[in-house]
Amino acid sequence: MSLPGFFDALTEEHRQTVAKLLVDVEFEAGTTIFTEGDEGDAAYFIDEGEVRIERELPEVDTESVLRYEGAGATLGEVALLDRLPRSATAVAETPVRARTISTADLDDLARRDPAAALGITQELARDATAKLRRLTEQASDLMFAAAPDPVVDELVGRATSAQAAFADWPEDRVDALLGRLTSVFLEHAQVLAEATVEETHIGDAGDKTLKNMVAAQGVYDSLVGKVGAGPIATDEAAQVTEIAHAVGVVFGLVPVTNPVATAYFKTLISLKSRNAVILSFHHAVLGVGNRVGELIRQVLEEEGAPSDLVLWVEKRGSRKLTQQFMSHPGVGLVLATGGAAMVQAAYSSGTPALGVGPGNAPCWIAPDADLAAAAGSIVMSKSFDNGVICGAEHNLVVDRSVRDDFVAQLEGQGAAVLSPTEAESFLAAVVDPATNRFRGEMIGQSAATIASFTGIERPFDIKVVVVPAEWDGEDSALAGEKMTPVLSLFEIGGDDEAIALSLRLLDFMGSGHTSIVHSQDPDRIARFGAAMPTSRILANSPGAHGVFGVTTGLVPSLTLGCGTFGGNSTTDNVTYTNLRNVKRLARLVQPDADHPG
Repeated sequence: MSLPGFFDALTEEHRQTVAKLLVDVEFEAGTTIFTEGDEGDAAYFIDEGEVRIERELPEVDTESVLRYEGAGATLGEVALLDRLPRSATAVAETPVRARTISTADLDDLARRDPAAALGITQELARDATAKLRRLTEQASDLMFAAAPDPVVDELVGRATSAQAAFADWPEDRVDALLGRLTSVFLEHAQVLAEATVEETHIGDAGDKTLKNMVAAQGVYDSLVGKVGAGPIATDEAAQVTEIAHAVGVVFGLVPVTNPVATAYFKTLISLKSRNAVILSFHHAVLGVGNRVGELIRQVLEEEGAPSDLVLWVEKRGSRKLTQQFMSHPGVGLVLATGGAAMVQAAYSSGTPALGVGPGNAPCWIAPDADLAAAAGSIVMSKSFDNGVICGAEHNLVVDRSVRDDFVAQLEGQGAAVLSPTEAESFLAAVVDPATNRFRGEMIGQSAATIASFTGIERPFDIKVVVVPAEWDGEDSALAGEKMTPVLSLFEIGGDDEAIALSLRLLDFMGSGHTSIVHSQDPDRIARFGAAMPTSRILANSPGAHGVFGVTTGLVPSLTLGCGTFGGNSTTDNVTYTNLRNVKRLARLVQPDADHPG
């Protein structure tokens, strides 16, 4: 029986001893070999196939893949040595054949043949040390300029050449290209929405279809006829002409929650501003990403545009690969849509970046609110795409004087408003005590599914779940962002208390993103708007639809800046105007004779 290569240092006698301990195992693609936090009870030696190593993260839209391991690799040897819980999860990316040795067998060998056990332990320790050295080198690569991956260099080079050939296209030809792309996007909106749900198991296919359509047509309508590049305007009095110039190559992160709509959006705004774009899809949606990329490439070729204007990372993503793209000197701008860790990495890459922050919108139901309209808006918004829209309502801040009537309106719209007893058992089931956040398997699931899982029953179809809450300022799942069709309901008395609680919630999470008020009093709305440290303050609008501009006059966008409130560089609904440099041609202006200084 042949042995993994690093056992070559053992004596022949000890090699034969090891051979008798190894057990052949096979894993189908997608099988979890071991899970982060599990007992470290065995090591695995990979003979065939590839294994994905990842960490469980509270942010679904942050890339969780650390690396991939193939034939000849050893997995789990550190846990075998220190007997501590697993530090990462290993998943069979392809069918895998391997051999394994358990802690129990190693302990038994130590009693029977201490010398052989010591030899095996030393070899496992050497392998673990080699991995540590490689990880140290990788960490250094992230801090200092390292030789980029050949895939990174190739894609950036191709995009750079394509952008140079595209930079001088006139507006009418660019708009015609965008129009053709939009038509194709609309044609495939439904099938790609269905494929997204099938691949990710997140969200609702019908809602994703609508989202994809709005991300195509709505964004196109906001771009067509506008000046994307070249002279924008001239101030005749000051004799200053503004000239728009592309940033070059945009690197666009695409999240698992909104992959198709985000890819549509980033493609359209990048091309309008005469940029090339490289899309990086979350590893969990690479299948759909490849389909979107092929559609775009076909249109580019048919319209006579450089086919490399829109590229995508077809290689399976990892944090290291993403970091290399973001820090590549040929990338002009990073357009970061995703979890906070990915956005922070973009801002730390050394390349100019536009990022977003987490949503956690407080929604104030004032005493004079139209309760029926407010309830309808909230249920429609928070149930849309099973609650994954970050700009949707997260926390209901309800005036005590209208609470009972408002709850009745919510229930009439399909909301299950929980009793204290129901709330206690519900939270015990859906909140992970290790993170104090909603469990990952809850994200993007329908309210009916979550209710069934937690034993919540109502004589109507449940569209959202509302959990009455009190908050003492401590870390709480109910006070934070909830990427599920679940809302917290806080009861307050009076305007001052409503604004104070909204500020506390935003300070806890979501500062800079979105806040919402339902009121008929313009002065009350104005006071709320002035007080909120958010980039979008919606009045009497559903959150998910309002932030995108469907029910408001905001610019249609899938990248919602949070300004310095949320650690971002802009408060804009990001669009093509954010993806260009604006130069200013200033002509000589003769000093006024009366004021020569």
